[in-house]
Amino acid sequence: MKRAREGPPPGGRRSPSELDEVQLEGRQPVREALRAGRQLHRILIAEGAQTKGTLAEIVTLARAAGVRVDRVPRAAIDARAQTKAHQGVLAEAAARAPASWRDGLQRARAAGEQPLFLALDGVEDPHNAGALVRSAEAFGAHAVLMPKRRSSPLSPAMAKASAGALEHVVIDQVSNLERALASCREEGLWIVALASDGDVQLDGCRLLEEPVVIVVGKEGSGVSSLIRKRADVVCSIPIGGRVGSLNASVAGAVALWETARRRRVLRGSNSAEK
Repeated sequence: MKRAREGPPPGGRRSPSELDEVQLEGRQPVREALRAGRQLHRILIAEGAQTKGTLAEIVTLARAAGVRVDRVPRAAIDARAQTKAHQGVLAEAAARAPASWRDGLQRARAAGEQPLFLALDGVEDPHNAGALVRSAEAFGAHAVLMPKRRSSPLSPAMAKASAGALEHVVIDQVSNLERALASCREEGLWIVALASDGDVQLDGCRLLEEPVVIVVGKEGSGVSSLIRKRADVVCSIPIGGRVGSLNASVAGAVALWETARRRRVLRGSNSAEK
């Protein structure tokens, strides 16, 4: 087993295998990448950072995985970081392998669970996108679909906002979201779009108990008219305040929570009947 090595970063050009690497920033994203078994080329830790808590776990996991750890001046990490919240930790990681929502479908069926997907329709803000992925992982979604264009990239900012959840959820960057949703419907999933002027309130939507894709729209303009027309139902979230709508990431989290809650109740009822 290789040991993690601490020392100055080597000079010179990167090897061809590193040309397609991506950058992870922050303690949670780096730790979750290690936990998920993602290939990391190197981890940079700011000099002077105390090796305890999450940072100690990162070093331990890196050592077990044979990932190199270099101590560098904090200024060197500041210069490379794309976010302002790197917490003194940065990792050079292999690019994510392509994934398909069908992988999530297989996971759900293998576990005997009703498939639950989240689709992001033009969510461009990386913080909202990352928060939605975090909620999807927390509430048991099996896959997240997002278009390759007009959508937040899988950036360090998005990874940081997801608190590492990006490493544990199937993320399918589809070429055409409408066609992908049509394929989901062919597999038996219902399409539930969220909108402040929806036809049905979320707490009355029985489709959440079935295989379902919850669609969250773009900040401000919401779900596109085309996707909305293709949805089986458009749901609104009942709110009592003076503000007429919710942030995209909050709306998605509420819908995912309600779906998870409804399914727990249903499972409890079925168990009681047995």
